[in-house]
Parts: sequence; C-alpha cells; structure tokens
Amino acid sequence: MNMTEMTYRECYQIGVKELEEASIEDAKVDARILLEMVCNTARHDLFAHGDKMLEVSLVETYLLYISMRKTHIPLQHITEKQEFMGLEFFVNKHVLIPRQDTETLVEEALKHIHDRMRILDIATGSGCIIISLLHYTNFCEGVGIDIDDAALSVAIENAKHLHSRATFCKSDLFEQVEGVFDVIVSNPPYIRTEELHTLMPEVIAHEPKLALDGKEDGLFFYRKIIKEARNYMHKESYLLFEIGFDQAKEVSDLLEEAGFVEIKIVKDYTGLDRVISAMAPW
Repeated sequence: MNMTEMTYRECYQIGVKELEEASIEDAKVDARILLEMVCNTARHDLFAHGDKMLEVSLVETYLLYISMRKTHIPLQHITEKQEFMGLEFFVNKHVLIPRQDTETLVEEALKHIHDRMRILDIATGSGCIIISLLHYTNFCEGVGIDIDDAALSVAIENAKHLHSRATFCKSDLFEQVEGVFDVIVSNPPYIRTEELHTLMPEVIAHEPKLALDGKEDGLFFYRKIIKEARNYMHKESYLLFEIGFDQAKEVSDLLEEAGFVEIKIVKDYTGLDRVISAMAPW
C-alpha cells in the first residue's frame, strides 16, 4: 500500500494488527490512543472520519510509535502522560507509572486530612500522590521526598504543570525530613527481589527497579518507615501505606508491634488488599 493513500482507519487497523501479533494487551486501545496522539484527534474521529487521508509524515510517526510499543515500551512512556485521580501527570522511565490501585491510597488518606494539615509523601516518584492530596484539600502543606534526583525532577515538573503547592526534597527516607506531620503516606518498593523477574515486560524492563525492589521479603521499607515515623508524628497522626495484595497481615503486625492503633486494611477496586492505615497514639 502506498503511504500517501493510507486513511485514518487503515492506520488504526495496521496498528492493531501489529500490536496483536506482538502479544500486546489492549492492542486496540493502545493503537487508538497512539493514533489520537499523532493526529491530535478525539476518540470519535476514528468512527466519524475514518476515510480521512493522513499525511505521510503522520503515518510514519504513527508506525514508529507502534514499533516502539511492540517492544513493550509502556504506552505511557511513549505518550509521556498518565491520568491519576482525574489529573494528567507527566511520566517517563525514571518513575513508576501511576496506577489506579494507588488511587485507593489517596482516597483513604483524604478521609483523614483536614484544612491546614501537614502531609508527607515518602518515595514520591512522579509526585502523583502528594499532588493529588493537595489538589483535593484546602490550605494543606505537602512535602514529597525521594532518593532519586531524576524522579524528583519529574515530580517538580508535575507540580509546576498542575499548579500545585507541593514541595519536594531529596531524602533517604526521613534523613532530610524536619518537623511533624498530621498524615504520612507512602507507596514504597514492595516487590520481593526474587519475584521481580515475574513482572510484565513493560514493568521490569522499563520502570525503575529502585521503585520496585522491596528487598528479600518485600518488607524492608515498611520496617524502616514504621520504625522512624513515630519521630515525625504527633498524637492521632495517621500513617498510610500501599501494600502488596498478600502483605496485609505482615505489615499490620509490624504496625502493631511499633505501638500503632486503629489499624485498618482497605481493598482496591478489584477486591484485593491494597492500603493499610494506622494511627499514632503517642
């Protein structure tokens, strides 16, 4: 087929076929999103204007993106964006792609946040958690910390783009943290090292291992955060974590041993244990 004769619909069909042959999940969705990005069109255009002829440069760009997606480069790394909590975040290879599961952490944290509170987000990555929390609250102070400079650059970019009042600081957990907080949240690395190889190619090959590896038993960062958090909390402050689907009991036990009370486990949209919250009694 001559490139000059390719229509919007034909481009889409080629994209779907190539992604399906490469065993890409949601091939139809990904092919459509990439075509919309290249052509700056909306979803209904594929159906309403499928016979529209595309310039050769657009076709070539689209097929380039399809070839990238075929190698399991995440869709979000190609589009450089991901929606989270109704907001659009910039993402790249230096941060975890925000996931719907993590919205459960934000929604649960919001239940404990009132005006003018101080909030700390540990291992902030893209900044999606702290930026979302501040977006949906009033006059709160939010700090996001991360050990990785490249991740912090992404978070800062997102704060600027979304006009957020969040601030960010390079810190190895609490190393550079000052003061006390009303709410501390974290989605720490929690995948067991030996299980990293079982993750999808998009994840293990393209997302930062630093943000995934929870060491031998997946609990390394929970232990450290729980042990140190009490120095940055006052009575009735809350600590909330995202957890792996099979880590609820282990993390609950760690919290209980450290003296936390009102420990609560919250399930995500699929019915899996996803968030744990606890209150400081001291």
